[in-house]
Amino acid sequence: MTETSSSLRLHAPEAAPVPVVFDSPHSGTDYPADFGTIAPMATLRRSEDAFVDELFGAAPAHGAPLIAARFPRIYIDPNRDLVDLDPAMLDGPWPDPLVPSRKTELGVGLVWRIMPPDSRLYDRLLTVAEVRGRIERCWKPYHRAVSDALDAAHRRFGKVWHVNCHSMPAVGNAASEDGPVARAEFVLGDRDGTTCEAAFTAFVAGELRGMGYHVKINEPYKGVELVRRYSDPAKGRHSLQLEVNRKLYMDERTIEKNAGFGALQADLAKLVAAICAYARAQVGAHSA
Repeated sequence: MTETSSSLRLHAPEAAPVPVVFDSPHSGTDYPADFGTIAPMATLRRSEDAFVDELFGAAPAHGAPLIAARFPRIYIDPNRDLVDLDPAMLDGPWPDPLVPSRKTELGVGLVWRIMPPDSRLYDRLLTVAEVRGRIERCWKPYHRAVSDALDAAHRRFGKVWHVNCHSMPAVGNAASEDGPVARAEFVLGDRDGTTCEAAFTAFVAGELRGMGYHVKINEPYKGVELVRRYSDPAKGRHSLQLEVNRKLYMDERTIEKNAGFGALQADLAKLVAAICAYARAQVGAHSA
């Protein structure tokens, strides 16, 4: 069963529940009418983790919910903290303290200023009211859905494994942390071992390498807000960010699936099954 709201789709488990939650915060394609951007759609769409929710679509069949944003990250990014906002973008003072991060310096904070490397998104200041509206309509409902799903699994099983699903450009650019270099086929991020048990990161890396993929860990992506906010390994809450290289499944220029999509989707279905089996084994009989 799929529950749909204006901000997200929640694909509920279709099999016996397991202590795993998958989420895709950046695959949204519903561009709001009040965006007010000067950038053409072709530029905006380069920001999408296009089709990632489809790539991980096997999750419900294995007992795990899949949460996918409908709004685009370039409108407001659910993988950023609410304090990660550039006050210079606003037409007035923000009511709460702000702590802009390196992401905001690069123009890709809570509300993006550019489409990297240098495409401006606005020819105006954003009103405080419109940014607050984006938070209320998009950011908060998405986080509530992820938090509720993780809490429910943790209550039931005593532990939960959260896989935060993304895609990445095949090559970085001047505005990215790693610069204009070719990237691995998969990057796993656990914020240098702080958001999940090392064994889980190693397990996922091993599964992907066993399929023949080149995998890096925490390079260049360590994981951002969604894994930071909802992880607490000491309490059995494990969050891992997973980045898929777009060259494996799509044409980055046209935002269309390429000939590799089906094979990658099949491999990721195997990965989903393996992760769910891993989590099921970890909790053993504690599944009532």
